[in-house]
Amino acid sequence: MTAPVQPSPQARIAPNPPPPPPAPPPPLMALEGAELARRLVSGQVSAEAAMEAALEQIGRLNGAWNAIVSLRPAEELLAEARAADRRRARNGPDGPLHGVPMAIKDLADAAGLPTSRGSPLLAGAVAGRDGLLAARLRKAGAIFVGKTNTPEWGLGSQTYNGVHGATGCAWDPARTAGGSSGGAAAALALRMLPLADGSDMMGSLRNPAAFNNVYGLRPSMGRVPDPDAPELFFAQLATEGPMGRTPRDMALLMDVIAGPHPGAPLSLPAQRGGYLGALGRPARGARIGWIGDWDGRYALEPGVAELCESALGEIERMGCRATPVRPDFDPERLWRAWLDLRSFFVSARLAPLAADPLKRAALKPEALWEVERGAALTAERLQAAAQARSDWFRALMALFARFDALALPAAQVFPFDIRTPWPERIGARAMQTYHQWMEVVVPGSMSPCPSVAVPAGFDARGLPMGLQLIFPPRADLAALRFADAYERARAMSARLPPQLAP
Repeated sequence: MTAPVQPSPQARIAPNPPPPPPAPPPPLMALEGAELARRLVSGQVSAEAAMEAALEQIGRLNGAWNAIVSLRPAEELLAEARAADRRRARNGPDGPLHGVPMAIKDLADAAGLPTSRGSPLLAGAVAGRDGLLAARLRKAGAIFVGKTNTPEWGLGSQTYNGVHGATGCAWDPARTAGGSSGGAAAALALRMLPLADGSDMMGSLRNPAAFNNVYGLRPSMGRVPDPDAPELFFAQLATEGPMGRTPRDMALLMDVIAGPHPGAPLSLPAQRGGYLGALGRPARGARIGWIGDWDGRYALEPGVAELCESALGEIERMGCRATPVRPDFDPERLWRAWLDLRSFFVSARLAPLAADPLKRAALKPEALWEVERGAALTAERLQAAAQARSDWFRALMALFARFDALALPAAQVFPFDIRTPWPERIGARAMQTYHQWMEVVVPGSMSPCPSVAVPAGFDARGLPMGLQLIFPPRADLAALRFADAYERARAMSARLPPQLAP
């Protein structure tokens, strides 16, 4: 397999301050994100009122959850909101996100805000320009209040770092929010933000969605382009995408952030007619293939499979058909290929830092492990990994001849102690890497297909879990339509975290 990596003994993760007494969110922040945006665009709600509500909720809860970092001064944000109101009065709304408070994931550049990527090496480094995702959101009218927290360099599904600290699960701040879009997911669930962006290489939109009872969409590769990526052709494992309390929220964001760009040669065309207006259809008749734990390949904490199977039962009551299926592919081959491709891409990015002794000392051990693995790879190993990925795509396409979507748990464990860097065991099974406890997302990440995470339910402790569904290539609209039908049937967004109870 590969040499195990151990978390640094210096990775002492300090818990956040205790939360305040429970209280309902401000009424505007309790609205579905798409509904708040509609009211802002129509002028029914002012941008100033929306910003005041967001700042009230952030001020009350962010200290205990640490979801939003690099928060801008309130007076500056309120002045920007008032300016948006004046523009709307003169010329109409800026766009479909006019006046919506948002915070960009701290892996993406937004002009005037720090992009630390959770690394002490970049702490305080202010972006001079917007990346494409931030530029599209800003042009649509969003107002950036700050950034959302992420692990160092986005590595791992536990959102903690030495710059900003750790982010707690919306349902229990003593547990992790997941990652790497953990800050975004927790802020959404706690009604600090109405909408959020994220990114996903190894489940970073799907895992935190599962851990916080929200929705996350990893779009088809090329659907949300990144022309600023250093390499535009080979490195096709990660993508930016939307998160929301409802699929309608994600569809609204996709209408803004998706679409081709001349600087991204593999970007996909825009969805004709858009996403949000195309929702509302039933999912009746959909054929779902349940991969589950892939015949025991994936170690699952007790209760994970049961909740996901219960969610599949609800899906069947929607008029769909769920059938167990075993892919005609070796999951160990898929995992080995994933390890090599991921290490190659991470090493290419971080090796120059690791080569400098002073900077190397500031990299967490998991990052150094990736760098060293990547440096040891041969051309033959990379070719074998690329071939395995191609063969996996062929196996997926054979499955899509029989099924409309393939389902797996969105995580293998429930939210765990925030002081734990990552689970070293699941039950009796030792994890051989810092990310093997998230191996269940690799089938989606090793494909170009859209994968959507939907809330599956809660265990006896009140901890959330999610179900991920992989759809055929470029079927992003189908994924959103299915998730929307699921939310309309189950109303998962109506269940509030304990901290928001009346």
